[in-house]
Amino acid sequence: MTVVAEAPITKGTGTPGLVWLDLTRKCQLACGHCHNESGPDGTHGSMTTEDWTRVLDEAAAAGVTRVQFTGGEVTMHPDAPTLITHALKLGLAVEVYSNMVHLNESWWSLLRRENVSLATSYYGPEDAHNAVTGRNSHARTRVNIVKAVSKKIPIRVSVIVFDTADTGEETKQELLALGVRNVRIDHVRPFGRGADGQEPCTDGLCGRCGDGRASIGPNGSVSPCVFSTWLSVGNVQDTPLGAILNGPQIAQANATIRAGRNVGGSRSCGPDSPCGPDNDDARSCTPDTDDECSPGTPGSECTPRN
Repeated sequence: MTVVAEAPITKGTGTPGLVWLDLTRKCQLACGHCHNESGPDGTHGSMTTEDWTRVLDEAAAAGVTRVQFTGGEVTMHPDAPTLITHALKLGLAVEVYSNMVHLNESWWSLLRRENVSLATSYYGPEDAHNAVTGRNSHARTRVNIVKAVSKKIPIRVSVIVFDTADTGEETKQELLALGVRNVRIDHVRPFGRGADGQEPCTDGLCGRCGDGRASIGPNGSVSPCVFSTWLSVGNVQDTPLGAILNGPQIAQANATIRAGRNVGGSRSCGPDSPCGPDNDDARSCTPDTDDECSPGTPGSECTPRN
């Protein structure tokens, strides 16, 4: 993320309302732009079910209200249903970010529970979608989007476009016609495989990472958001989550993110914001209405983003 012209942060920013639980790097797909380089050879990391359960307890105790379960492909983590159930028992609102390639009846039953919502990514017509994912995944994802709508499961879909000239509007209209109410459009973010070998840089971020949100990865590393994983601010395997969220490292990371960037007017990230990471490989920020959140905007010394 890029920062606002504001005084350096010297103390913790407090408990976020949203925490991403980035459970796994394992995924059936091999998307060429995946921000955390997930794929068939990925692993679930070193976090155990007990570790994740403890983190959920600490998050709830600290006042966190919402969690997003993501990856990789969250449905490939064997303990994801147990963790989601635990989060619901704690009174947390849950969003599941899935590629929706395979959802069995057990998952559909879980997704229909109160306070659970669903999110996914969509890459356009069949040929284009399959070219992005590296698999013949379009038909399954589309069928399951329709199924989610029919089951009245709250769902949002991010249309990811790869050409700056592509507005994504045609694909958006397709999804709206299927009954999806919440459709957003984003361009590929310059992280992971989407960075084309370049080092990560804050100018690809929306500018509000760590502001009311934090992400926890498969090995317990905490970062301001799912895109800023190189800015680790601690690890929940050796430090309580609350101490990390209120510690000096996340404050410094947030200050670094905001340096030289005015995000005072930008909307915050998260499941219910146009500027939030909205898919598990290139989360959404609506370029036409939130230009300051768009990847590569404004220009910076971190090249080659523009």
